[in-house]
Amino acid sequence: MRRLFLLLCLLFAVPAMGAGLLDNRPSATLGAINNSSDFLPVREAFKLNLISSTPESIKLRFVPTEGYYLYRHRFAFKTEPADIALGTAQLPPGEAKHDEYFGDVEVYHGILDVVIPRPANDSRPFTLVVSYQGCADKGLCYPPETERLNIDGSTVTSTASATPEKTWNWRELALFFIAGLGLTFTPCVLPMLPILSGVVLRGQVGGLRGFSLSLAYVLPMAACFALLGALMGMFGAQLNLQARLQSVWVLVPFALFFGIFALAMFGVFELKLPQAISNRLDRVANRTQGGSLWGAAVLGVVSSLLVSPCVSAPLAGALLYISASGDALGGGLKLFALGLGMGAPLLLVATGGAAWLPKSGPWLVSVKNAIGVLLLGLAIGLLSRVLPGPVTLLLIGALAAGVSLFLGTLEFTYKAPRQRLAQLLGVFLLVYALACWFGALSGQSDPLNPIGHSQPVASAANGSAVPTGQWLTVSTPAELDSALAQARAAGQPLLLDWYADWCISCKVIEHEVLNNPRVLELLKGYRLVRFDITASNAEQRALLDQYKLFGPPALMFFGKDGVEKSDQRVIGEINAADFAERVAIANDQI
Repeated sequence: MRRLFLLLCLLFAVPAMGAGLLDNRPSATLGAINNSSDFLPVREAFKLNLISSTPESIKLRFVPTEGYYLYRHRFAFKTEPADIALGTAQLPPGEAKHDEYFGDVEVYHGILDVVIPRPANDSRPFTLVVSYQGCADKGLCYPPETERLNIDGSTVTSTASATPEKTWNWRELALFFIAGLGLTFTPCVLPMLPILSGVVLRGQVGGLRGFSLSLAYVLPMAACFALLGALMGMFGAQLNLQARLQSVWVLVPFALFFGIFALAMFGVFELKLPQAISNRLDRVANRTQGGSLWGAAVLGVVSSLLVSPCVSAPLAGALLYISASGDALGGGLKLFALGLGMGAPLLLVATGGAAWLPKSGPWLVSVKNAIGVLLLGLAIGLLSRVLPGPVTLLLIGALAAGVSLFLGTLEFTYKAPRQRLAQLLGVFLLVYALACWFGALSGQSDPLNPIGHSQPVASAANGSAVPTGQWLTVSTPAELDSALAQARAAGQPLLLDWYADWCISCKVIEHEVLNNPRVLELLKGYRLVRFDITASNAEQRALLDQYKLFGPPALMFFGKDGVEKSDQRVIGEINAADFAERVAIANDQI
């Protein structure tokens, strides 16, 4: 049971991670078989709205769905007719993103407002041509997209979607509820449960009365959190916090902020409200009559203020996550669910289930230390935006080594079996730390592969290097039809790779998957065709629609009869081992 509560406690970091503070490349294990349903059509993934048009400027709003992002350098704005000259579009700074194939780019995950100055003394109606491009975090890149907005001198008509955004779902609410439940079992909140139950319930445990009193306490507390979430959802998008938080002057203080909270978790100092505020809140709580619905409600409001400093770090991450949505209702509901999760144990106590709750004890210190490690990891994640990759890898190694020493890796006295298990975990962490330091000194920057690896030279059956012309590159539907027809006439299976120069995941697949020796061995006998959709012209986009694709990367298998093995289609990024398994399955079907 205690392990379950520890797991729930660790889940509190999920909303902070969801805020996009840690910028990771899409997982290489996400490529599911024929996973077209995992991705949205481009105009659902990125919704464009014309907010306002005045004689001085035009304001546009892009709303990327969660899990999708837009490239800053891919925006373009033109007019029809072309003699209407617009000013330079005002784009806020984006989130810094480094890619090993494309270098440093800027992206937008959250709501993006763009202001375009209009020409002075020119009120002619015109069409605004908006071009943009984005990708999914799961590893799919959309071709450049163009939308047209009709701009009139006095009225505004938008051909883009203007439906209001719903940026929450029941899964997210459940996640915030679990996070709130996890926050309850932190060292500064859990000990409050018996105190609060004594003040709120006054011995009236069990039955409808106990449940009513505890609910009267929990709902106002959750409502206070909901108000905070609604305000952040309403005004956070206008402030565009996620974009503004990419400056070194903001990232470094925020990293220090999380570092300070980590030190508090390690017991270096106690984190609490200023004495003057705390004393006033205590006097309000002491004057409040316990055992009444009104008194329970007042205590709920006061408690939301008392516990906020203790959970400030995860709460800050949750608020940042909400600020990117621009949805006041969704923000309010998410933090309301967080508050309900924090209050759920009190409801359990009120209905007579106190025996189910874990008792305060030394295990809480382990929970507190684990939270401190998570906060330090979050601080390193923030600093990774402004520090060179090798330096970040050094810090990750230092954190792993610190945890290893804390687990007693270098202590050689007799240990109980449970402590020996912790030491074994510490040994693995110490080895990982040494690998990180070695990789950092060698110029590596990937924490998932700290030592790095050299790409093996693939060889053909005769032992010579595979010629670069092994892949046939085509870029028109006619060329693709011809390649398919030739393979069918020869009774040869065919692998079709959808590729574009602007597709980061395509580069990953090209270098790390299709050049893998095991994959090359399994692909012997295949005709290899690469469709280059870099130009993204009308013909190529029509072909995407024909094959029911949103964009690259995609890998399609065709049998000797020229018919696609659609159940083996791969969309998005995939690793070499998983793709080799797909090829093996396709070979059995051919």
